[in-house]
This record gives sequence, C-alpha cells and structure tokens, in this order.
Amino acid sequence: MVHDHDDAPDPDWQEKAKKAGAIAGKARAHGATLLREGARLLDVAEEIEAFIRKEGAQPAFPVNLSINHDAAHDSPRPKDPRTFAPGDLVKLDVGAHVDGYIGDTAVTVEIGTQRHARLIEASREAMLAAVRVAKAGTKLSEIGATIESEIRSRGFEPIVNLTGHSIEVYHLHAGVSVPNVARGHGVLHEGMVIAIEPFATTGVGRIKEAEDGNIYHFLANKPQRNPQAKKLLAYIAERHPHLPFAARWVAGAVEERWFDYALRLLLQSGAISSYGVLREAGNGMVSQAEHTVLVGRDGATITTVP
Repeated sequence: MVHDHDDAPDPDWQEKAKKAGAIAGKARAHGATLLREGARLLDVAEEIEAFIRKEGAQPAFPVNLSINHDAAHDSPRPKDPRTFAPGDLVKLDVGAHVDGYIGDTAVTVEIGTQRHARLIEASREAMLAAVRVAKAGTKLSEIGATIESEIRSRGFEPIVNLTGHSIEVYHLHAGVSVPNVARGHGVLHEGMVIAIEPFATTGVGRIKEAEDGNIYHFLANKPQRNPQAKKLLAYIAERHPHLPFAARWVAGAVEERWFDYALRLLLQSGAISSYGVLREAGNGMVSQAEHTVLVGRDGATITTVP
C-alpha cells in the first residue's frame, strides 16, 4: 500500500486495514438488517455511521443508499423524509477507516420482494469470482473479463463505466481502476489494496451523472467573502480534509437558515466538489456487490468480512 500522508510507512498498516475492513463488514451486515419497508433512509444511514464509530473506526465516506436505477452516490440529506418502499432495490455501500486505512464494501437488498434475486446474485457471484482470480501478477483485464462473464452468463449487463479501485491511506479512489469488463491495462501487485465492485443491470450497461447526491469533498481553502461560507469551510477543512463527507455531517457548523447558501458558495468557488448520483442510463435496475481485498503472492485476502 502507498502511504501518501506519512514520510514512512506505518508498520501496523496491514492490521489497521484489516480492522477497518472488519468493521466495515460488520456495519454492512448490520445495515442490511435495517433495510425494511417504511424505514427512513436518514435514520438507517445515521445508525450505520454511529455503529462504525462505536466499533472503533470512523466512516470513510457517507453511507450510500442508492435505490433501483441509481447505482451509487445517494446519501440522505439533512431532514431527508424519504422512506423505503416494497420492491426497492437498495445498494448499501459502507466504508470505515482506521487512521486513514480503509475498508469499502457493499451489498444489495430488495425490500419485501424477490423479483430481482437473480440480478443480486449476478453482481455477488461476479465479485466472488473476481476475488478468486486476484493475486500478484493477475492482469486487470482478467479481473474485468471474469466479472463480465459472470454477469452476462446470467442475462444481465455489467456497467462498463463504473469500476472498482485501488485504495491508499486516506485515499479512497487511488488511481488504479479495476474494470468490470474485459479491458484495462496493468497488473495487480503484492501489497495492493483494491476494492472489487461489480455492478449488474437490466438496462444498457452505462451510468450517467444525475442530481447532487449530498456527498462532498474538500478541495482547497479558497478565500470566502461571505462570513457563513468562511465559517463552514473552516469547519470542513478541520474535520474532513481528506475523505468525502455528507452535508448532514457539517450542517451544524452554521445557522440552519444560512447552510444551503453557504454550501452553494463553497461549490461555486471550487473550495469543495460534489458527487452526483450515478444513474443507469437506460433506467435499468442495478445491483452492486463489493469487497476490499489485500493482494498477496498466491491470492487475495478479503478484509471486509465481519
């Protein structure tokens, strides 16, 4: 693993990465039990994030609860009134970190029905098949080919413009893409930490960016003329300098009546960026499965298991 926030590697980095992964896995499993008809998305997200903290880690990013044709990047906003309905296909994506070492994991849950059991199976089995072939020297294109084959063999489409990713300390998407189709260059190396993250769909197999998903990332301390924006940016820079954060995590930094305006000013100035909801371009239903793995000489070790 690359250590871009320290001059020297942390000698305990593998233990921290495994601890973060285990906590993320426990949070994913706990979160899946909360996904039921009538539950508020906001309550579920906040309970999972509190669970991560109680277990001795911090959320690596806001809990994603992306429904039906939305693949990723939907997290509840402050006072979000939305609830789960029967038939909703929910992608629960959870991350935890310990001193910047990250576990990233996801599962798909169908609320109250079983119409999409085969679609859920497609992404899950593709992920597990990819883990089985992952080891030092494996071509990234082979990972993608394995995922593509598993999904297509079940009659669905892999989402070609979503990928897994390498993970470094305090760096969730660290530059190496792990494809979900038979393309890509490069090979896996011993000691890499990667997230294997297949998405399967009944649609056209591509995503487009939709509305703001209530997830943001600090970019720079840009000067702010507005005092509320200045105060909010100082809070963000202190509390969330490296990893993504939710609007609801920082809403208390300024008066409620000023919050949306201050947040908008920060976006306009380039001090922060936003993540849009990733929506299937053909409005197909989407399933996701994800594990973080540590690449070894002879195989890969899943860190995100309880």
